[in-house]
Amino acid sequence: MLRPFLAAAALCFGLSAAAADATDELIRPIQQRWAEIKYRLPPREQAERYRELAEQAHRVSAANPNHAPALIWEGIVISSEAGARGGLGALSLAKEARRLLEESLKLDEGALDGSAYTSLATLYARVPHWPLGFGDRERAEELFRKALALNPGGIDPNFFYGEYLLDQGKPQAGRAFLEKALAAPPRPGRELADQGRREEIRALLSRIGGEGN
Repeated sequence: MLRPFLAAAALCFGLSAAAADATDELIRPIQQRWAEIKYRLPPREQAERYRELAEQAHRVSAANPNHAPALIWEGIVISSEAGARGGLGALSLAKEARRLLEESLKLDEGALDGSAYTSLATLYARVPHWPLGFGDRERAEELFRKALALNPGGIDPNFFYGEYLLDQGKPQAGRAFLEKALAAPPRPGRELADQGRREEIRALLSRIGGEGN
């Protein structure tokens, strides 16, 4: 009685693995270029390079409609461009990133281990509050919690939530999440991103220590 079930389960696993591989191939060039821009280029060059990458990411998402990971990475790149440009002029970019990330959630909340929730939470935490922008600490907290529920041991949700808590004047709470982020397992194919993120984590932990907390 178990053989048909096991055969079906094996088939489903194979299909899931194939789908995951296809997703990786679609977004890997964007992920790798994003890491190169963020961790290898000087800040003055990053905004324009993110703009170029956003156009590439849009071509991928447009060619693969209803594909949540492609939308997530388009949103991540655009939000990164907004951060690199800074100022109120970046608000329209932040709004476009929010739209893309919210659209991805309608398709698949769990795509890329809930990365859309992490990126959305960070936007709500960093964008100015009304009347200048859509920033909202309560909304950020809610989204961070959803991200951590989907990926409790991940480097990104723990890093960004730890950073958020530190910005909220909660260094000890922030430290716990930053240390968890530092202990996160490596992500295959994301070596440069992991290396750069860990350097950011260590810098924040050193800052906490320097404050005597």
